[in-house]
Amino acid sequence: MVAAKGKVTFNEDICKGCGLCTTACPVKIVTLDTKKINVKGYHPATVIEVEKCIGCANCAMICPDSVITVERF
Repeated sequence: MVAAKGKVTFNEDICKGCGLCTTACPVKIVTLDTKKINVKGYHPATVIEVEKCIGCANCAMICPDSVITVERF
């Protein structure tokens, strides 16, 4: 059996850095980018180790601002 794979992308310009997505990710690859500040003045969410994404879309479902898009392969 092959594990599901996914691709997650963020609209960093409208992310308010609330961190909800970081708690929803079961594989713990979503984090706040502390080295970047977006146009609104927040640290936006980003993905580390993108190859570990399973495409569950938990992050997208919990995001209050619809910042996250998940594609599942």
